[in-house]
This record gives sequence, structure tokens and C-alpha cells, in this order.
Amino acid sequence: MCIGIFKKENFEIVNNPKEAEIIIINTCGFIESAKEEAINCMLEMAEYKSAGNCKYLIAMGCLVQRYKNELEKSIPEVDLFVSIDEYDNLWEKISNLVNVKSESKNTLDYLNRIISTGNTTAYLKIAEGCSNRCTYCAIPYIRGPFVSRKMEDVLSEAEQLANKGIKELIVIAQDTTKYGIDIYGKPCLAELLDKLCKIEGFKWIRFLYAYPESITDELIEVVKQNDKICNYFDIPLQHFSDKVLKRMNRKSDSKSIEKTIEKIRLEIPDVILRTTLIVGFPGETEEDFFELYEFVNRAKFEKLGVFKYSKEDGTPAAKMKEQVHYKTKQSRLNKIMALEQQISKIKLEEKIGNVYEAIVDGFSDDNKFICARSYMDIPNEDGTIFIKNNRRVKSGDFIKCKITAVKNYDMLGEIIEE
Repeated sequence: MCIGIFKKENFEIVNNPKEAEIIIINTCGFIESAKEEAINCMLEMAEYKSAGNCKYLIAMGCLVQRYKNELEKSIPEVDLFVSIDEYDNLWEKISNLVNVKSESKNTLDYLNRIISTGNTTAYLKIAEGCSNRCTYCAIPYIRGPFVSRKMEDVLSEAEQLANKGIKELIVIAQDTTKYGIDIYGKPCLAELLDKLCKIEGFKWIRFLYAYPESITDELIEVVKQNDKICNYFDIPLQHFSDKVLKRMNRKSDSKSIEKTIEKIRLEIPDVILRTTLIVGFPGETEEDFFELYEFVNRAKFEKLGVFKYSKEDGTPAAKMKEQVHYKTKQSRLNKIMALEQQISKIKLEEKIGNVYEAIVDGFSDDNKFICARSYMDIPNEDGTIFIKNNRRVKSGDFIKCKITAVKNYDMLGEIIEE
């Protein structure tokens, strides 16, 4: 959307930082590794002031919201820091910096956006902020409480995306399953998905970050009955031990989690389940970790990611006693990921010989392979299907492919001619 403002003001958008006169960095301040990555990116982009065409360097986003004063003092190479609170005056600040006269008063506008994820896939944000107040998470302090967008506005943006040729729509929010509760008094994700399916042009619709306590029978049924909605649930569980879940201020418990997973697998047999977990949360004992490990072994998630607990300023968990040693965190992460690697290998090998529809994301660096995804994988997070390049397909095409082999978290395949 920020790119959309520049586009509307007749700036040329380039992807190569060497060519850019204005470089904008959108930062994340959620976990320590993301903070480090954002700071390193600022320093790296600052090099283009001497080695490229860059005249102005701008940083915005979550990290700036949390640490603007500190960043201004420590990274003077950045010409402008814009916090989230200042987005309403975004263009005024930018135009003052680059000395551009403009009568435009446009701010971030969901309908005024440039799609940076290719010509086929786009993300659709349906809410801002979060009100769950998990004790480890800084998002409510950065982004504020959960605020849903009006359904008619969401649908208008979706129609615009469909008109631009988008085929894969990915619905996101910090907690998509809470959508609508704040303005309609009830969860409305199922209703929204059903209406999105009626928009012509979309071939695949996905939704991410479905919190387990809010996954309703209605939502499962909508996914089951609509061919456009990928049979894919991303459920950020974070843990399984009731003691740890309570300390995290999560709204679900071990029994409800297992019941929800069982229900989804029963109703949608070919469903792909993805989750994220946190190990090393303050007070997590060996017994708590064992509960989590055994749960992962039983649940057999097709996709799973693990984070080491990150101590975030201003969160209740940061003040908790019994902080876990970083070596223990790393050891527990390694154990879960070793188990998941075994589970994933078995799950993927079961797919050998099956034929799937897949979207072409691009090609390998040496151009020898097509890089594609089926409904089982989300972009930049999950695996890839590598197919020998027959030179007859292009990015964005949908193809039929047969799975022939498995390599780590990826698969190999061949095109099935129709």
C-alpha cells in the first residue's frame, strides 16, 4: 500500500536497490531474530547511499513503532523513521523529506496498492492488531487491539484483486478466526470465505492463522464444501502442556486442541495441518516439553515450525521467573524438528504417485527446474515441487503434476499432459 502511494505520485518502482533513489524498509519487531534482521537490513541498505543511487533511506513498521527514539540515535544513516501511529501522515512526512510538492493527502489505502507478490498470488488483510494478550507477544502493544475491516470493504478489495488477474488469494490477520467479532458480535470468517468464493477469477483461497479455540463447525464445513478453499489449516498452537498454555494466557487447552484436530481430520481427510510452537517458555519443565513432544508425535502435522522463546520488552512473560537457558531452548527445538523431519518424510512419501494441480511460482536459478506448489504448500513457508523444465510453462500457470520422489521437505514431480 505504501508502494501504491509512490505509484500514484508518479514514482517509478524498482526491485533492485542499486537503482533506487529512495529505499523503504518495512520492519518487524516481533521476535529477537526479526529485530536483528531488520537492523541488519537498514545497515545493508545504507551502503547504497555510497555504492548506489540511493539519496533517501526510510524505515517504517513494527520495529520503528517500538524503538523509534533509540533507532534515530543509533542508526543516523536512516533519513526518516515512520512509526505505525504516524501512518495517517505518511505521505506528508515522505514528501517533506524528498522535497516533492503534492496536493495529495492520500494515506495507506487498501484499494490503492501495488501487488508485490507476483501476478498470481496476493494477500488480503481482513483485520489489524490483536486482543488475545498472550503473555509472550508484543503485537497488542505495537499494533493495538483487534480491529476487523468491514466485510464490504474486504470484498471490494478482493474483487479488485480478482480483476487484476490474481488467482490465489491468501486471507490473513493476526487471528483470522476472530474476524467480525468486534463489529458484528460474532465470528464471521466462514461467512466471508463463502462470499469470497463467489467472486469470479479466484482459483485458490487460503486463510492463515486460525486460532484453535475459534475454529467452529461452520468454518470447517465451509472449507469442506467449497472447492476454491484449499484444504489447509494453519493453526498456531504454541504449546500443548496445560500448565504452559495457562502461563502463556492461551485460550485453549490440551483436550480442546486434540478434539479440534481430530474433528478437522475426520471431516476433511486430505487436509494439510500446519502449526507453530514455542519451546523454552519461562517455567517450561522437562515434563512440559515431553508432553509437547509426544503430542507432536501423535498429531503428525504435515507442516510445523518451532521458535525458541524470545524475551520481548514490556510483555508479562519477560518478567516471569524461571527463564529457560538458551542451550536448553536450542536442544528442545532440535528434538522437535528432528521428529518433524521424520513425520514430514513419511507424509510426503505417501504422496508419491499421486497427481496434483499446482501453480508455477518460477524456476530454479539454473533454469533446469520448474518450481511449483500444490494446495499443500503456502508460498515462502512450505515446500516446493521441482519439475524438469519443459520450456512450455510460465510463472502463474496451473499445471497437473505427478509426484515421483521426495527430497527433504520438497518433492520432485513430472508434468502430466492433458
